[in-house]
Amino acid sequence: MMNDSVENFAARIGLGADNLLSDTSYNYMPLTRMRQKLEWMYRGTWIVGAAVDVVADDMTRAGVQLNSDTSPDSIEKLSNAINDLSLWQSLNETIKWSRLYGGSLMAMMIDGQDTATPLVPETVMQDGLLGFCVLDRWMVQPSYTHLVRKWGPDYGLPEYYDVIAQAPYLPQMRLHHSRVIRMDGIDLPFNQKITENLWGMSVIERLHDRLVAFDSGTMGAAQLLYKAYLRTYKVKDYRNLVAFNSDLTEKFHKLMGLMRRYQSIEGLTIIDAEDEFETHAYAFAGIPETLLILGQQLSGALGIPLVRLFGQSPAGLSATGESDLRNYYDMIKAQQEARLRRPLTKLFDVLWRSVLGTDPPPTFAFSFNSLYQMNDMEKAEVAQRDADTVKLLHDAGVITTTIALKEMKQSSIVTGRFTNITEKDIKDSEDAPPPWEQPDPGEAGASPFGAPAKANGAGGGAKGAGVSMPMGGANGAETAGNETTES
Repeated sequence: MMNDSVENFAARIGLGADNLLSDTSYNYMPLTRMRQKLEWMYRGTWIVGAAVDVVADDMTRAGVQLNSDTSPDSIEKLSNAINDLSLWQSLNETIKWSRLYGGSLMAMMIDGQDTATPLVPETVMQDGLLGFCVLDRWMVQPSYTHLVRKWGPDYGLPEYYDVIAQAPYLPQMRLHHSRVIRMDGIDLPFNQKITENLWGMSVIERLHDRLVAFDSGTMGAAQLLYKAYLRTYKVKDYRNLVAFNSDLTEKFHKLMGLMRRYQSIEGLTIIDAEDEFETHAYAFAGIPETLLILGQQLSGALGIPLVRLFGQSPAGLSATGESDLRNYYDMIKAQQEARLRRPLTKLFDVLWRSVLGTDPPPTFAFSFNSLYQMNDMEKAEVAQRDADTVKLLHDAGVITTTIALKEMKQSSIVTGRFTNITEKDIKDSEDAPPPWEQPDPGEAGASPFGAPAKANGAGGGAKGAGVSMPMGGANGAETAGNETTES
């Protein structure tokens, strides 16, 4: 047995030196396979519910932003369809049950297609996507003998998922892997994945011991509240009284009951002159710090900061918790890119054809919205910067009026400003000439109030004004009919 650590057998220091630390080991507890216990924990303790729900809620609550190449009308139709089909709610449940059980599926319900056949997005009819069905790992049976053999991201995964007969949704139906969105909990090595029927591991399994310590510490601290104020009553020869005289013992207990009743109504405590009555207050020093450390271990195990997991404000001067939330939001963004980017790309491919009835353009893309919520002042500042940028590019002739209106309409999703720009306004702007081809405001016909005269100091008098205005000097302007002669 080899240990990469310092050892001192004389002092019994180090692993393998016959001390208590050397007897510490790790045992295998397949909590992921204990479905009923996981469900009891999810329902019975709030910290397990938060461990499962918080990440799933944050990964789906902000939604996505479609690229600016998509017309605002198409974006609005897609957004309405997403809400009508409860896409984010279904995806939220899928992530939750994958974190709780170790895996789950979200099946796309497409009208007129066999669920056992591979999905061909080009065959999806308009309004063909009817909704989504969430199935946890215990409601389906993966096909262990039929695995995906085509090289790619799905290689080695089950090709089919058979819904068990006892499932409340889609009983005894076969689902092809291309028609489902699969979510795993914590990824496992190959051999361990086989023990979990090719699924992942529940997030609760890793923190089970820390969870037991936290709940035990919390309940222990709660029980100490009953002993926070102890009262003792010293009675002479009480031992002999209880041992040899049951009649006097009963009367003594009756006396104690009468004393408690008087004390409960803030009355007097009447005792014998030789008796003694004392009170003892319990000091709770060190308990809050211990509970905080146990909570920090849970927070570290889940990757969720205390300000989000427990809803408590950080202690210390100038401590706002903003940096912790920023780091946590970065982690959520990484999880979205790693786990949601590919499934949502496939899903939006089907959704586009179902809603708009056409193939999605090659430039179609989306980005996950930021979890950081701006206040009204920050939204106003962003709207002002967007408006200034669009105006600068429009005046410089880089973008047309149509593109400028589209950019302002796209910005309204984040800032809440410019929401009154309609699709008709954008359509009407396509007939207007670009800014670099529009007439100069100083030329005739550019103003509904007539053609203003140009200042002579700027390069000449006004043509067609009918009046000459000499600028002074010896060679003044001479009028000949309606013509103007420049000096």
